[in-house]
Amino acid sequence: MKVILTRDVPKVGKDGEIVTVADGYARNYLFPRQLAVVAKGAALQQHTRRIEREVAKSANLLTSAQQSADKLRDQQFQILAKANPKSTRLFGAVTEADVASAIEKQLHIQVDKRKISLIDPIKITGLYELTARLHPEVVVPFTVEVVTPEQIEAREKARLAAEEKAAREAARAAEAAAQAEAPAPAAEPEPEPEAESESALDEAPDAEG
Repeated sequence: MKVILTRDVPKVGKDGEIVTVADGYARNYLFPRQLAVVAKGAALQQHTRRIEREVAKSANLLTSAQQSADKLRDQQFQILAKANPKSTRLFGAVTEADVASAIEKQLHIQVDKRKISLIDPIKITGLYELTARLHPEVVVPFTVEVVTPEQIEAREKARLAAEEKAAREAARAAEAAAQAEAPAPAAEPEPEPEAESESALDEAPDAEG
Protein backbone atom coordinates (compact mmCIF):
# COMPACT_ATOMS: atom_id res chain seq x y z
CA MET A 1 0.00 0.00 0.00
CA LYS A 2 1.23 3.53 -0.85
CA VAL A 3 0.92 5.99 1.97
CA ILE A 4 1.95 9.59 2.62
CA LEU A 5 3.87 9.99 5.87
CA THR A 6 2.68 12.86 8.05
CA ARG A 7 5.67 12.60 10.40
CA ASP A 8 9.17 11.17 10.31
CA VAL A 9 9.01 7.43 10.93
CA PRO A 10 12.31 5.68 11.69
CA LYS A 11 13.34 3.14 9.08
CA VAL A 12 10.28 4.03 6.98
CA GLY A 13 10.70 7.61 5.71
CA LYS A 14 10.45 11.30 6.40
CA ASP A 15 7.47 13.58 6.77
CA GLY A 16 5.81 14.18 3.39
CA GLU A 17 7.35 11.21 1.62
CA ILE A 18 5.25 8.67 -0.30
CA VAL A 19 6.30 5.15 0.66
CA THR A 20 5.07 1.66 0.09
CA VAL A 21 4.35 -0.38 3.21
CA ALA A 22 2.52 -3.59 4.09
CA ASP A 23 -1.24 -3.20 4.40
CA GLY A 24 -1.29 -4.57 7.94
CA TYR A 25 1.51 -2.24 9.05
CA ALA A 26 -0.38 0.74 7.68
CA ARG A 27 -3.74 -0.19 9.22
CA ASN A 28 -2.45 -1.42 12.57
CA TYR A 29 0.38 1.03 13.23
CA LEU A 30 0.60 4.04 10.93
CA PHE A 31 -3.06 5.03 10.57
CA PRO A 32 -4.08 4.65 14.26
CA ARG A 33 -1.14 6.87 15.29
CA GLN A 34 -1.86 9.37 12.51
CA LEU A 35 1.60 8.85 11.09
CA ALA A 36 0.37 8.42 7.51
CA VAL A 37 -2.60 8.66 5.16
CA VAL A 38 -3.46 6.69 2.05
CA ALA A 39 -1.75 8.15 -1.03
CA LYS A 40 -4.83 8.75 -3.16
CA GLY A 41 -7.69 11.17 -3.73
CA ALA A 42 -7.72 14.44 -1.82
CA ALA A 43 -4.76 13.43 0.33
CA LEU A 44 -2.60 12.89 -2.75
CA GLN A 45 -3.68 16.21 -4.30
CA GLN A 46 -2.91 18.02 -1.06
CA HIS A 47 0.46 16.31 -0.92
CA THR A 48 1.24 17.41 -4.48
CA ARG A 49 0.40 21.04 -3.71
CA ARG A 50 2.51 20.88 -0.57
CA ILE A 51 5.51 19.62 -2.53
CA GLU A 52 5.08 22.45 -5.05
CA ARG A 53 5.01 25.02 -2.26
CA GLU A 54 8.10 23.55 -0.67
CA VAL A 55 9.97 23.54 -3.99
CA ALA A 56 9.11 27.21 -4.54
CA LYS A 57 10.07 28.06 -0.98
CA SER A 58 13.33 26.14 -1.29
CA ALA A 59 14.20 28.05 -4.49
CA ASN A 60 13.55 31.38 -2.74
CA LEU A 61 15.65 30.32 0.24
CA LEU A 62 18.49 29.28 -2.05
CA THR A 63 18.44 32.63 -3.86
CA SER A 64 18.43 34.52 -0.57
CA ALA A 65 21.27 32.37 0.79
CA GLN A 66 23.37 33.00 -2.32
CA GLN A 67 22.87 36.75 -2.01
CA SER A 68 23.92 36.67 1.64
CA ALA A 69 26.91 34.49 0.75
CA ASP A 70 28.13 37.09 -1.74
CA LYS A 71 28.22 39.68 1.05
CA LEU A 72 29.74 37.37 3.67
CA ARG A 73 32.36 35.58 1.57
CA ASP A 74 35.98 36.27 2.68
CA GLN A 75 34.93 39.06 5.04
CA GLN A 76 36.83 39.62 8.28
CA PHE A 77 35.06 40.43 11.54
CA GLN A 78 36.74 41.85 14.60
CA ILE A 79 35.57 40.80 18.06
CA LEU A 80 36.86 42.59 21.16
CA ALA A 81 37.68 40.44 24.16
CA LYS A 82 39.41 40.89 27.51
CA ALA A 83 42.69 39.30 28.51
CA ASN A 84 45.67 39.92 30.74
CA PRO A 85 47.76 42.65 29.03
CA LYS A 86 50.77 40.32 29.10
CA SER A 87 48.87 37.28 27.78
CA THR A 88 46.87 36.23 24.74
CA ARG A 89 44.57 33.96 26.73
CA LEU A 90 41.11 35.43 27.20
CA PHE A 91 39.37 35.85 30.52
CA GLY A 92 36.23 34.38 28.97
CA ALA A 93 35.54 32.85 25.56
CA VAL A 94 34.13 33.83 22.17
CA THR A 95 31.23 31.59 21.12
CA GLU A 96 29.34 31.00 17.88
CA ALA A 97 26.67 33.38 19.20
CA ASP A 98 29.29 36.15 19.42
CA VAL A 99 30.35 35.42 15.84
CA ALA A 100 26.75 35.50 14.60
CA SER A 101 26.22 38.81 16.42
CA ALA A 102 29.34 40.32 14.81
CA ILE A 103 28.13 39.29 11.35
CA GLU A 104 24.69 40.79 11.91
CA LYS A 105 26.16 44.01 13.31
CA GLN A 106 28.54 44.56 10.39
CA LEU A 107 26.57 43.17 7.43
CA HIS A 108 22.99 43.08 8.74
CA ILE A 109 22.81 39.38 7.85
CA GLN A 110 21.24 36.92 10.26
CA VAL A 111 23.15 33.63 10.49
CA ASP A 112 21.98 30.71 12.60
CA LYS A 113 24.71 30.28 15.21
CA ARG A 114 24.31 26.50 14.92
CA LYS A 115 25.38 26.74 11.28
CA ILE A 116 28.74 28.35 12.11
CA SER A 117 31.72 26.00 12.07
CA LEU A 118 33.02 26.97 15.50
CA ILE A 119 33.17 23.67 17.37
CA ASP A 120 34.97 24.89 20.49
CA PRO A 121 34.77 28.42 21.94
CA ILE A 122 37.72 30.69 21.15
CA LYS A 123 39.92 31.29 24.22
CA ILE A 124 43.04 32.83 22.64
CA THR A 125 43.39 36.01 20.59
CA GLY A 126 44.19 35.62 16.92
CA LEU A 127 42.72 35.00 13.46
CA TYR A 128 40.27 32.15 12.91
CA GLU A 129 39.01 30.88 9.56
CA LEU A 130 35.39 29.75 9.80
CA THR A 131 32.47 28.87 7.54
CA ALA A 132 28.72 29.40 7.73
CA ARG A 133 26.16 27.06 6.18
CA LEU A 134 23.48 29.43 4.93
CA HIS A 135 21.65 26.69 3.00
CA PRO A 136 22.21 22.96 2.39
CA GLU A 137 23.83 24.00 -0.89
CA VAL A 138 25.56 27.20 0.28
CA VAL A 139 28.61 27.21 2.54
CA VAL A 140 30.65 30.42 2.73
CA PRO A 141 34.09 31.09 4.30
CA PHE A 142 34.98 34.11 6.44
CA THR A 143 37.50 35.14 9.08
CA VAL A 144 37.17 36.27 12.68
CA GLU A 145 39.86 38.23 14.49
CA VAL A 146 39.72 38.15 18.27
CA VAL A 147 41.65 41.08 19.77
CA THR A 148 41.99 42.97 23.03
CA PRO A 149 41.82 46.77 23.51
CA GLU A 150 45.52 46.73 24.45
CA GLN A 151 46.42 45.08 21.15
CA ILE A 152 44.42 47.64 19.20
CA GLU A 153 46.13 50.49 21.09
CA ALA A 154 49.57 49.03 20.36
CA ARG A 155 48.70 48.71 16.67
CA GLU A 156 47.56 52.33 16.55
CA LYS A 157 50.80 53.53 18.10
CA ALA A 158 52.80 51.46 15.62
CA ARG A 159 50.73 52.85 12.74
CA LEU A 160 51.29 56.46 13.82
CA ALA A 161 55.02 55.87 14.26
CA ALA A 162 55.23 54.33 10.79
CA GLU A 163 53.36 57.29 9.28
CA GLU A 164 55.70 59.77 10.99
CA LYS A 165 58.75 57.87 9.76
CA ALA A 166 57.37 57.73 6.22
CA ALA A 167 56.64 61.48 6.32
CA ARG A 168 60.23 62.26 7.44
CA GLU A 169 61.70 60.05 4.75
CA ALA A 170 59.44 61.64 2.11
CA ALA A 171 60.51 65.12 3.22
CA ARG A 172 64.20 64.17 3.02
CA ALA A 173 63.69 62.62 -0.41
CA ALA A 174 61.87 65.73 -1.65
CA GLU A 175 64.66 67.98 -0.35
CA ALA A 176 67.33 65.86 -2.04
CA ALA A 177 65.39 65.87 -5.31
CA ALA A 178 65.01 69.66 -5.15
CA GLN A 179 68.73 70.10 -4.61
CA ALA A 180 69.53 67.78 -7.52
CA GLU A 181 67.24 69.70 -9.85
CA ALA A 182 68.50 73.17 -8.86
CA PRO A 183 70.72 74.79 -11.64
CA ALA A 184 74.42 75.09 -10.82
CA PRO A 185 75.66 78.73 -10.37
CA ALA A 186 77.10 80.18 -13.60
CA ALA A 187 80.88 80.69 -13.60
CA GLU A 188 82.04 84.31 -13.95
CA PRO A 189 83.83 84.94 -17.28
CA GLU A 190 87.57 85.59 -17.07
CA PRO A 191 88.55 89.15 -18.05
CA GLU A 192 90.07 89.44 -21.54
CA PRO A 193 93.63 90.87 -21.72
CA GLU A 194 93.72 94.51 -22.90
CA ALA A 195 95.23 94.90 -26.37
CA GLU A 196 97.93 97.53 -26.81
CA SER A 197 96.72 100.47 -28.81
CA GLU A 198 98.27 101.20 -32.15
CA SER A 199 98.97 104.80 -31.07
CA ALA A 200 101.09 103.63 -28.22
CA LEU A 201 103.13 101.48 -30.54
CA ASP A 202 103.59 104.39 -32.90
CA GLU A 203 104.86 106.66 -30.12
CA ALA A 204 107.37 104.12 -28.83
CA PRO A 205 111.03 105.37 -29.39
CA ASP A 206 112.96 103.70 -32.15
CA ALA A 207 115.84 101.74 -30.69
CA GLU A 208 118.05 102.44 -33.65
CA GLY A 209 117.54 106.23 -33.70
